[in-house]
Amino acid sequence: MKNIFYNITAVFQIFVFVLTVYYLVISLVGLYKKKKPKLHAPEKSFALIAAAHNEELVIKNLIDSLNNLDYPKELYDIFVIADNCTDNTAKIATKCGAKVFERVNKENRGKGFALEWMFAKIFKMNKKYDAIAIFDADNVVSTNFLNEMNSKMCEGYKVVQGYIDSKNPDDSWITEAYSIAFWSANRMFQMGRVNLGLSNQLGGTGFVMATEILKELGWGATCLTEDLEFTCKLVLNGHKVGWAHEAVVYDEKPLTLKQSWHQRKRWMQGFADVASRFFMPLIKKALSKGDFIAFDCALYVIQPFVTLMLAISLVLTLMKGTLFDAESIFTVNALFSNTGWKVFSIMQFLLTPLVMLLEDKINKRFFAFLGAYSLHIILIGYVIQKTQNIFIILLANGIYLIVSIILSYLIFGKKQSLLFIRYLLYGFYTLTWIPITIQGIINKNNKEWNHTKHVRQIGIYDV
Repeated sequence: MKNIFYNITAVFQIFVFVLTVYYLVISLVGLYKKKKPKLHAPEKSFALIAAAHNEELVIKNLIDSLNNLDYPKELYDIFVIADNCTDNTAKIATKCGAKVFERVNKENRGKGFALEWMFAKIFKMNKKYDAIAIFDADNVVSTNFLNEMNSKMCEGYKVVQGYIDSKNPDDSWITEAYSIAFWSANRMFQMGRVNLGLSNQLGGTGFVMATEILKELGWGATCLTEDLEFTCKLVLNGHKVGWAHEAVVYDEKPLTLKQSWHQRKRWMQGFADVASRFFMPLIKKALSKGDFIAFDCALYVIQPFVTLMLAISLVLTLMKGTLFDAESIFTVNALFSNTGWKVFSIMQFLLTPLVMLLEDKINKRFFAFLGAYSLHIILIGYVIQKTQNIFIILLANGIYLIVSIILSYLIFGKKQSLLFIRYLLYGFYTLTWIPITIQGIINKNNKEWNHTKHVRQIGIYDV
C-alpha cells in the first residue's frame, strides 16, 4: 500500500514539477526586453469604450485622461455606457465630453453584457472605426496609449493588450501586493509570451480589438471573466493577442483583504467556468493541429486547478510522499544544510524584486538590500543545525526580521521601509490564492456580478 501511494504521488509531483518548469521558462524568457521598434504614424481610428455602473466618483478622471491622449482627436471618440446607473455617472460623463449611452437591464447585468449591447450600436453608426478600445471606469490612461496601439495594429495584430499598472500601490499592503502581482505578470508572463511567439492574455481593461475581428467572431463573452473567454475564442479561431508594453493603463486596486478576496474569488469563478467550456476544445486543437499557442492557452485557463495542484504537492512533500528520498532531501535539517536548496531559495526570493527593478518600481540600492535580507536562509540554516528547539528558531527569525526593518528605515526612510514590510507580506497574499481558488471552483456557476466601490479620485497626474 505504501509503494502504491509512493508511486501515485511521484507521478503527480513529476507532473506538477513539469508545469512549474514550464511557467518558470516563460517567466525567465520575459526578463529579456526587445528593443522597441519605431512607432507608426497615426492611422487607425478608435472607439474608446468604458462600461460604468455608478462610477460618478471616478469617471471624470478616466475621460480627462482619454481627452489628453497624444493622438489626433479626429481619429478617436469616447463612449461611456451608463449601465443601470442610479447616480450622476451619465451627467458627469456627458459634461466631460463623452458620448453617453444609458442602458437599463436588470436581468443581464455585468460588463460583458453591457459591452455586447454597445458593440451592436457601434456597428450601426455612420462613422466607422478601425478598432475598439476597452477601459474600466476607474482607469486613467497614459498619453501614448493610442500611438502604441496604432503601431501594433499596423504591424498586423488584430487584438492587443496594454500594460495594466496600479494607480494606488501605496494605499495599503493589499494594493502593494496587487501591484507587485501585476508588475510580475506583465513582465514575466506577458513579455515572456511575446518573446516566445505565443498569444498574450487579455486583462479585462486596456486592450483594443479590430472592429473586423469583433464582427467576424462576435463578442459573446458575458461570463465573470469576459476577457479570458474572448481570449480563448480568439485562439480557437487562429488569432493571437499582441502585447504593447509601453501602452499603460492605471487600474485602481482594492484597499482591503476582504475587497480583494471578493474580487479574486470572482476571477477564479470565471476561470473555472471558462476552463470547463474551453479547456478541451483548446487541447483538441493543440493535439490535432500541433498548435502550441492553443496548448499554452489551455494551460492558462486551468490556472485555478494548477494552483490547487501546487498546494497539494506541497502538502504531499510535507507528508514525505515525494518522488525523492524524504529522509535525505526533505527533512528540515537537510533542507537548510543543502547548498543547492539555499541558492534556489535566494534566487526565488529575488526573482520578483528583479522584475520590479527592471520595471523601474524599485532602485538598485533597495534591490541590494533585499538581496542582503535573503541571506537569512544561511543564518537560519546555521541555527537549525545547532538546535531543533522551535522557539529558538522562531526567535532567530524574529530578531533578524526586526533588525532588517530597522535598518531599512535608517537607510531608506519610512516609505521604502514600509515597502520592504509589504513585500514580505506579499508571500501571505500569494498563499491566500489557495482558499480563494477553492471557493471559486466550488462557486463557478454563480454568475452574480459584484461591483467594486471606489472611495477617492486619482487622476493621471497623481500616478
